[in-house]
Amino acid sequence: MARRATPEVNAGSMADIAFLLLIFFLVTTTIEKDKGIARQLPPMEEVEPEDVIIKQKNLFVVNVNKSDQLLVEEELMDLKDLRQAAIAFLDNGGAPAGDPLYCSYCKGQRDPASSDNPDKAVISVQNDRLTSYKMYIAVQNELVAAYNFLRDRESQRLYGWKFTEVKKAIDEGSFQGDEEAVQEKLENIQQLFPMKLSEAQPKKQGQ
Repeated sequence: MARRATPEVNAGSMADIAFLLLIFFLVTTTIEKDKGIARQLPPMEEVEPEDVIIKQKNLFVVNVNKSDQLLVEEELMDLKDLRQAAIAFLDNGGAPAGDPLYCSYCKGQRDPASSDNPDKAVISVQNDRLTSYKMYIAVQNELVAAYNFLRDRESQRLYGWKFTEVKKAIDEGSFQGDEEAVQEKLENIQQLFPMKLSEAQPKKQGQ
C-alpha cells in the first residue's frame, strides 16, 4: 500500500508576518515617561567651599517619616498646608529697617524669630529611607510652588508678567520678544527669591 504524503504548512511568510506585527506594536504602544524633578546643579568649584554657618531662624526644617507624615519645624503638618508655611518663612523679612539684610519687598509678618531675608532663608528637607516616592515628589512640588508663587508676585509687580509663564515659554521655544532682555529680568527675580533647597541624607528606619 502506497504511503500518503504528509501535509506541510507553508511557513515561508511567517517571518514577514512576525516583522509586521513587531512594527505594529512598536508604533501603537504608548511608553510612559518617568516623572522626575528638574534641578539645575551648581557648577563645580575648584576651591573647596568653606563651611557655612546658618542661623537657626533662617532654617526651615521639613521631615518626612516612614509613614509619609510631615514634621515641619517640629510640628505635625498636612501636606496641603506646607506651601503656605514655606511662603510665610521665605517672605518673612525679619531683619529690621536699617539692617543690611532688610528686605524692602517682603510682605510677611517680619517676625524677628523667623528668616531675616529670602537670600538667607534655607529650606532643609529630610526623608526616611522608607518614605514613598510619591510623597517625596509631592513635598518637593509644594516647596517649589512656594518659590514660584513669590517669584510670580514679584515679576508681576516689577514687569507685569508671571515668572513661571515666561520661563516656560522660553524653555519651550515659544516666547516672542527680546529673549535676552527677558532672561536678565528672570535672573533678577531669581535673585530676589533664590531657591535654596537642602536635602539631608535620608535616615534609616528608627533613627
